[in-house]
Amino acid sequence: MCEQCTRREFIGTAGALGGMAWAASNLAVGSEPSKPAPQAPSKVRICAMVAGAPADQSWGAPEAKIEAAKKRLAEAEKNLGNVEFVVGQAANAEEAARLLEKAGPDAPVLAISASIFGLSRVMPVVFQQRRPAAVFHLPVIGGHDWCLVPRWLEEGQRVTLFNSSDLGDLERAASLLRVVPLLRRSRVLVSPPFKGTPESSAADKVKERLGVELVAIPDGRYDEVLAGVDAATAEADADGWIKRAKQVVEPKREDVVKAASAGAALERLIDENRVQALCVGTCMRWLPRGFPCLGFSRLNGRGIPAACDGDADCVLTMLIMQYAFHRAGFLGNAAGVDMARNAFHLSHCSAPLKMEGPDGPEAPYLLRRHAELRGGAVPEVHYRIGQKLTFTKMVHLDSLLVFTGKIIEVPEVPAGTERGCRTELVAEVADATKLLYNWGGGALGASGKDYYASLHRVAYYGDYTRDLRHLAHLLGLRLVEEV
Repeated sequence: MCEQCTRREFIGTAGALGGMAWAASNLAVGSEPSKPAPQAPSKVRICAMVAGAPADQSWGAPEAKIEAAKKRLAEAEKNLGNVEFVVGQAANAEEAARLLEKAGPDAPVLAISASIFGLSRVMPVVFQQRRPAAVFHLPVIGGHDWCLVPRWLEEGQRVTLFNSSDLGDLERAASLLRVVPLLRRSRVLVSPPFKGTPESSAADKVKERLGVELVAIPDGRYDEVLAGVDAATAEADADGWIKRAKQVVEPKREDVVKAASAGAALERLIDENRVQALCVGTCMRWLPRGFPCLGFSRLNGRGIPAACDGDADCVLTMLIMQYAFHRAGFLGNAAGVDMARNAFHLSHCSAPLKMEGPDGPEAPYLLRRHAELRGGAVPEVHYRIGQKLTFTKMVHLDSLLVFTGKIIEVPEVPAGTERGCRTELVAEVADATKLLYNWGGGALGASGKDYYASLHRVAYYGDYTRDLRHLAHLLGLRLVEEV
């Protein structure tokens, strides 16, 4: 069942069969092509609630400021593309309830503080309906209710605060609020066995906590789809990979064609099941028939989170980040912490080329053979030196790990050298020693003993620490800074 597996041999044959039996009893089963599937996420509604009445006194926002905020909301709606605001004013609980009903049961709330006591009179209704909310407060002129937000957080409310003079933060708030309803509409196609913390692969807990549905690939369906891949299409795709590569080091053309066929099979499975993400725990058993790493790389670049090694923690993290920022993440192994260089190493074989989204630039790459199995075709991606990175992962469905770094080296592995996963980046961090001894930040618990629960992190171009704090508040997570 697991031909040629090395140290990554994730389970024995009996374990693999048991994993699939588990999937059959706990997961929804993916659709056959003839069966209807749900539509992909589209526009989401956000209730933009002006809390209180505008005022020209020092304890309220003047009408002109509120009108400017409404104008900025219209601009944000256009920029974000998948958000629709339901804008209204509420000075008391009854008016708030009517506006929430108009927005619909799934709409999170963007509350704009207009006057003193405005928030305190309307937010209890928002919390009673268990809606996540972002509070936007203009310093000095927006009243004093902003100081209530920390107390609401202590009470367990899913609320975050944008205390800002920049109206552009209304768009930032909306970009994060939309994550909640988008998750509720999402399905993730999975192929057990899973890795990571146990809650993230428990279909009932994931559905209850995030609203995401885990859907198992039907038994034998991957083989059927792979056998049906059009040969000419796979060869044309392989030629594209070869043409764009800086160099083809070890793979033969037939290896690249097989990898392209595997990628086409994954895309067909995603299309026929109408899912928004993919998590595969059976990669190693699939490798002899075609390495899926190129397929994972392209899916992530297209905005479809795809996680290997069965890491459910990471695929859910990648889905959250995709909805919030429209960025691909590089899921990698923590290859080491170098205290001498104050650096962190991350590596894997399925790195995305387009880290800045589907319309962004493509990173240069080599085509290499898999380092452990010494066959197939995988990308060695050379990421941008000097680029700021955010490393993150949600664990146990309750904590979000995060630290930042800057790329200082992207090693190009010499031909014939088999030293680990092909794509590697080295990032300077604030304090490598702290990272080494604070790995997991105490959030992993007993799962810290599990190799893969502890091992993986997902890297993103940019520093998202502040936004991840807001996201953690909205999703009811604890933000854990590892450095």
